[in-house]
Amino acid sequence: MIQLSLSDQSRWDYFSDQVMGGVSEGRATFDVSNDQPVLRLTGRVSTENRGGFIQARSKLDAALPATVQGVILNVRGNDQTYFVHLRTRWTVLPWQFYQASFEVTQEWTEVRIPFEDFGPYGRLLAKTFDVETVRSLAVVAFGRDHDADLSVRAVGFY
Repeated sequence: MIQLSLSDQSRWDYFSDQVMGGVSEGRATFDVSNDQPVLRLTGRVSTENRGGFIQARSKLDAALPATVQGVILNVRGNDQTYFVHLRTRWTVLPWQFYQASFEVTQEWTEVRIPFEDFGPYGRLLAKTFDVETVRSLAVVAFGRDHDADLSVRAVGFY
């Protein structure tokens, strides 16, 4: 398993739809729970002005091995649907990525998302991607008006 660091806050960038004129508001904060670092994504997602997302994204240091099968998360939240967005070397436009959804409850849960569950979002993308081309991973509140509250205490690839 390949883990992304949650203890190094500089590895994660917060983005919202405000970069393209949207009005969603939120933040990514880092806490410690039971001696483990936790990334918490909170805010209000709004689809006004063609918006609809808040996210925390981490770039990968190196290419993933071809043997990796998917994304693994340990998460909890406010009983809603969230997303993982993967960007590859071919997703050059800001609105291009591969996405898969996952559900959270108020209890810590391990979620495994096989790469086959990721679909393209944005025009001109192939239906699938090569694992070795993945360049970043984001946890995202996306696509509908809602209050987001997602905590992540482990994220990586299996």
